[in-house]
Amino acid sequence: MGFEAAVLCGKKEIRLETRALEDPGEDEVQVVPKAIGICGSDLHYYAHGANGLFVVKEPLILGHESAGYVTAVGPGVTNFKIGDRVALEAGTPCSTCKMCRMGRYNLCDGMQFRSSAKRFPHCDGYLCERVNQHVDFTHKIPDSISYEEGALLEPLSVALHAIRRSQPSLTPGSRILIMGSGTVGLLVAAMARINGASDITIADISQRRLEFAQTTEWVTRTVLVPLKRAKYGEDPELVYAKDTASELVKAAKMDQETYAGFDVTYECTGVDTSIQTSIFATRPGGKLVMVGMGKPIATLPIASAMTREIDLVGVFRYCNTYPEAIRMVGSGGVPGLGKLVTQRYRLEDAREAFEVAERGQDEEGRLVVKVVIGVYKDSLY
Repeated sequence: MGFEAAVLCGKKEIRLETRALEDPGEDEVQVVPKAIGICGSDLHYYAHGANGLFVVKEPLILGHESAGYVTAVGPGVTNFKIGDRVALEAGTPCSTCKMCRMGRYNLCDGMQFRSSAKRFPHCDGYLCERVNQHVDFTHKIPDSISYEEGALLEPLSVALHAIRRSQPSLTPGSRILIMGSGTVGLLVAAMARINGASDITIADISQRRLEFAQTTEWVTRTVLVPLKRAKYGEDPELVYAKDTASELVKAAKMDQETYAGFDVTYECTGVDTSIQTSIFATRPGGKLVMVGMGKPIATLPIASAMTREIDLVGVFRYCNTYPEAIRMVGSGGVPGLGKLVTQRYRLEDAREAFEVAERGQDEEGRLVVKVVIGVYKDSLY
């Protein structure tokens, strides 16, 4: 069977190609992806041919945020039927290594993660008309969850995993700082609110993104991070980071002498200066959760983290999150989730969709938060 796919063939080069697809295997279902979100990592691959340490070495179908419906089932599949609405978890681990046995399968060295260049040969993503998916990482969704919301379960899983990684520091009454008000930063705010945080500050260099954040029910305040640098002769990055951290603490109405920073900071950009700011803005004994992926090597004020005993916690994707995420969204526990989708395109217009996502606004000047691509030629739904 042939199917159309949007394939990344080089930097800023996406082609619509016809690919062959076999019948689903023993433990697979075949799915029509009805909605596919463009993620920040997809944009990095599109614009630079790499995402941090991961470099694209062959043509790659992007897209790892998706939901759709089942069109065929493998001979060994008994728990799915044609027509089932499903969310697709993008990674398939080996299930036998130490990390998998420990339940931390996101750290599996043999993980096949769709639309990622971490491993070679790469594993194609969901920007296509049909895909075969392992049943263990295919999740039924109720009618109360739209296909777009089903696609957003993937970045929501990243946020949920970040919240879990920050425990037990995140408690009712915790003062939270989130650096970056993109999709993941906003969803971290939502998860922090659901988990009892009462004071949530979100910071960004984009006033328009902060204005969007203010329309949600997830944040207490927004702070615009100034694009300024220290004077000649000073360490530009660290002075800038210290000054910015001080402004963030003041904005949250915390007395720097008695409070000295946020309980938990979630860094969702991966930018060096943002990580530096996060260290300075976190209180002694607090926790910095690093969610964003940036350059392979970052310059950090590590002495400040050490002498104030700030825990630096890494986050890599997610594991065991989809069931809880589906329960929350299906019961209406994440109000406003669907409003994150701000632009919609068809599969044949994938290149335009990526261009708009990279610019940060569409032709009408509207802010881009999340671009979703649909695979049908006649309709997204």
